[in-house]
Amino acid sequence: MEEKSYYATGKRKTAIARVWMKEGDGTLTVNKRNFDDYFTRDSLKVLIKQPLELAGQAGKFNFYINVRGGGISGQADAVKHGISKALLEYDAALRPVLKKAGFLTRDSRIKERKKYGQPGARKRFQFSKR
Repeated sequence: MEEKSYYATGKRKTAIARVWMKEGDGTLTVNKRNFDDYFTRDSLKVLIKQPLELAGQAGKFNFYINVRGGGISGQADAVKHGISKALLEYDAALRPVLKKAGFLTRDSRIKERKKYGQPGARKRFQFSKR
């Protein structure tokens, strides 16, 4: 019997993480690299593993993650969002726990566009009365 694979997309700002989840020994592969090699900051590693610990599913799944866009911190949050959504695909009963922790909410902040007649999105040229 073929084991089932679960897929979810996690996003934050401009970072997009595509997450594939399969039952296994708990290996995380990010962009064809080892999880620890890709995310070097300990705080980011803890952040990413939060949904697994909260759901009590740590070490039960193998993750293959493809992430692009944004910075390292935005990518880590996108991966966390993707893992949370993949866990939801696996077991819908985890929704109240993950929702309460705020792991299912997408951080939609993006850069505001530059307006015409201005040097930036909100910055104005210096005003002179004369």
